[in-house]
Amino acid sequence: MSAKLAKYKLKTAVLGATGYSGLELAHILGRHPHTAAPLLMRRSSGTETGAGIKPGEPGGSHTAFAPGNGHAPIQPFSWSALEQHGVELLFLATPHSFSREIVPEAIARGLRIVDLSGAWRLKQEHHRAVYGFTDANAQIAAELTESAVYGLPELHAGKIASAALIANPGCYATSVILALAPLLSAGIVDCERGIISDSKSGVSGAGKEPTARTHFVSVADNFSAYAVFGHRHTGEILEQLALHASQFIFTPHLLPIPRGILSTIYVQLKREMKVDEVQHCFNNFYQGKHWVRVYPAPSLPEIQFSVHTNYCDIGFCLARDGRRLVLVSCLDNLLKGAAGQAVQNMNLMYGWDESEGLL
Repeated sequence: MSAKLAKYKLKTAVLGATGYSGLELAHILGRHPHTAAPLLMRRSSGTETGAGIKPGEPGGSHTAFAPGNGHAPIQPFSWSALEQHGVELLFLATPHSFSREIVPEAIARGLRIVDLSGAWRLKQEHHRAVYGFTDANAQIAAELTESAVYGLPELHAGKIASAALIANPGCYATSVILALAPLLSAGIVDCERGIISDSKSGVSGAGKEPTARTHFVSVADNFSAYAVFGHRHTGEILEQLALHASQFIFTPHLLPIPRGILSTIYVQLKREMKVDEVQHCFNNFYQGKHWVRVYPAPSLPEIQFSVHTNYCDIGFCLARDGRRLVLVSCLDNLLKGAAGQAVQNMNLMYGWDESEGLL
């Protein structure tokens, strides 16, 4: 490798850098060995809390960052700023409708995109209807929807490498899809008997904008279900796993903790199986996949083991009849469920090791 190539660092920007996922991205990109300090941007032009963030500062805290020496200012979004900074890869940690609006122009300007919103995740119109998008140019939107790659590296690494637009998966969806993919790929799940996922997330999964549900007095010492039969991540799970809505029930819950997801998934198998067979199914499917840790049965993962990491931890317990299986999948909703996975996708897009900047 020439000295010039060795010194090259990718120029990135994070639009939505004041949100939880955006801040995580800024921290990771600031210490990544192959990226220059990211350009940090916000949608509005007014002064916001969190006026600057120090590149490379450790993640985990989402308090306001005061501007000062060595801090990168968070500036209002503009196409001219992206051009002036020579940005090649744009991360969007923005609301779904905003991402849907600006991506067509970003692609036309030659930028590559990793979008953390749900704007481009869904191929099927009846699933996408939950977002209520109104596209300025329906034809271009349809073309981008078709070409966008669902950014789950463990399933789509080959497509991610050459993609211009990556739709970063939802946090709940990541935990459920990774747990079920090996079994469904092997054809051993009796889908007609139904699959049930009870998933629980920390409060940061709801985003930084406060709501009545996420106020301290509503969350503390409480545990609640929400968006039953109506959560936006359901469509992702159905599409990626080729399931029909009648075969899958997904219920999200709000945990009184800052971050982390635990999904408990119940499946029926087509035939009686032994623990070693199920273990082999998972181990074989995720062999060489750095960011999935498969637990040996009957050990089960816990949120505390994956929080503040980019790992998805998966474990299972098989009933004595060999036909009923309970899966447990844990991850950090801000890392493997958002910013960490976005960087994992970037690593694939530019031919770097998937673990770069994430260890």
